[in-house]
Amino acid sequence: MSDPQREPLRVILSRQVVPARRTIWALTPRTRFLFAAVFLCCVVSQAWAQPEPSVRPHVVAIEIDGIIHPITAEYLTDAIDLADTSGAELIVLTLRTPGGLLDSTRAMVSRMITSRAPVVVFVGPPGGRAASAGFILLLAADVAVMAPGTHAGAAHPVSGSGEAMDETTSAKAAADAAAYVRSIAEARGRNVALAAEAVVDSRAFTDREAIEATPPLIDLTAADIGDLLTQLDGRSITRFDGRETTLHTRGVEVRTIEMTRRQSFLSAIAHPQIAYMLMTLGLLGLTVELWNPGLIAPGVVGGLCLLLAFFALQILPISTAGLLLVAFGITLLVLELNVPSFGALGVGGAVSLLIGSVMLTDVVPGVDVSLGFITAIAVGFAAIFLVIGRLALNAQRQPRATGVQALVGQSARARTALEPNEPGQVDMRGEIWRAVSTVPLQLGHPVRVVRVDGLTLTVEPASQPQAKGDVEWKV
Repeated sequence: MSDPQREPLRVILSRQVVPARRTIWALTPRTRFLFAAVFLCCVVSQAWAQPEPSVRPHVVAIEIDGIIHPITAEYLTDAIDLADTSGAELIVLTLRTPGGLLDSTRAMVSRMITSRAPVVVFVGPPGGRAASAGFILLLAADVAVMAPGTHAGAAHPVSGSGEAMDETTSAKAAADAAAYVRSIAEARGRNVALAAEAVVDSRAFTDREAIEATPPLIDLTAADIGDLLTQLDGRSITRFDGRETTLHTRGVEVRTIEMTRRQSFLSAIAHPQIAYMLMTLGLLGLTVELWNPGLIAPGVVGGLCLLLAFFALQILPISTAGLLLVAFGITLLVLELNVPSFGALGVGGAVSLLIGSVMLTDVVPGVDVSLGFITAIAVGFAAIFLVIGRLALNAQRQPRATGVQALVGQSARARTALEPNEPGQVDMRGEIWRAVSTVPLQLGHPVRVVRVDGLTLTVEPASQPQAKGDVEWKV
C-alpha cells in the first residue's frame, strides 16, 4: 500500500521532472544539428588548412637584338612593369644592338632607373656588341655585364635625317650626349672619363678593357645568364638613388618575356630591309594602278605597303638625300616611258635608284641594307617598271576596237552600185551602212572605209592603195 502522505510528493516530483525531460528531448535535434555543423566545419577546415605555397623567387629575362626605337622602348617598359608587379628579384636584359634613336634610349634609361627590381644589362653572347645607344643602356644598368668577346662604345651622336651636321651643330650634339653619359656613369660609379671618350671620340671598348679600367666601366663578365646569376648571388649593389640591395639569385626561376604580337610585327616592319622592300612594292603597286585605273588591287596593296614603309622610315634613322635620290630615280623611269631618250633616262633612273637605296639607311653603322639586297631589288624594280610601262604604251598605241575610230580602215562590200557624189549602201560587219564614194563602184565590189561623217561612210575601192594622210574621221 502506498503511503498517502508520500503520494503528493511523488506527484509533485513527476510533474517537475517530466516537463524538464520533455524540454531536453525537444532541444536535442537542434543541439545535434549544431554539434554536427561545428564538427563538419572543423573537419573541412583541417582538410583545407594547407600551408600557403611559398612564391618561388624568380628573375625576368628579356632580349633586345636590333635597333633601339620606340617599339623596343615599349617592350622594355612593359617588361619592367610586369617585373615590378610580380615581385621579381631581378631583371636581366640581354642586349645586342648597333645603336638607335637617342629619344628612345633616354626613355628606356628613365624607366630602368625607376624600376623596383634591379636591372642587369648583359651584352652577349660572345661576339655581340652594344654600340652607340646600347652603350648608354649598359652604363645605366644597376649591374653592367659583358660576355667574353663582346665590345661596347662608339656612342658619338649623328643626325637622324642623315644630313651632315656642321661643326657647331655636331659639337653641340656631342657635348649634350657626353654630359648625359657622364651623369649616368658618375651616378653608377663607373669610369666617367672613358664614358665621355666613347661619345666625343667614338671610342669602343672590349670586355677586358671595360673590366680592367680604373674605375671599371662594367661590373663583371659572364659567359651566359646561368654564370651571371651564379656570380650575382649574395652580391650587394647600390641603386641609382643610393640604396644598398643584396641580390639573392641562387636557384631562382628565370621567366622569359617575349614581345607581344603587335610589338613583334611593328619591330619586324622597322627592320631596314623590310622597310625598303615595302617602299619599293608600294611604289610599284601605285604605278600599276595609275597605268591601269580600275584594277583596285594594286592600288590597295601599294598604298598599304607605302603607309607601312612610312611608319618604318619614321622610326629608322634615314638619309634625306637617299630618299630624294630614290624618288628622282623613279621619276626618271616614268619619263623614260614617255620621252624618247634612247635609254638615257632609264639608265639614269636605275643608277639613281640604286645609289639612293644604298644611302637611304646608311646613317648609323650597322643600321643599313645589304648591297646585294639593294641591287636585286633596284634592278628588279627598274626592269618590272620598264616592261610594264612598255606594255602599257603598246596597248595605248593599238587601234581602237570600239567607237567611230574603229570603223576607219574596216573592209566592206558594196550592197548597191555607187556613183560619185551619189550615196549608196555597203555591208560591213553584218550591218548596212549609207556610203558615198568619189569613184564609181559596182555591186559587190570590195571597199575600205576612209572617213566617217555621222552615219555616212566614205569608202574607196579596196584594191586602191591608201595614200598617206587620207584616212580621217569626224563625227
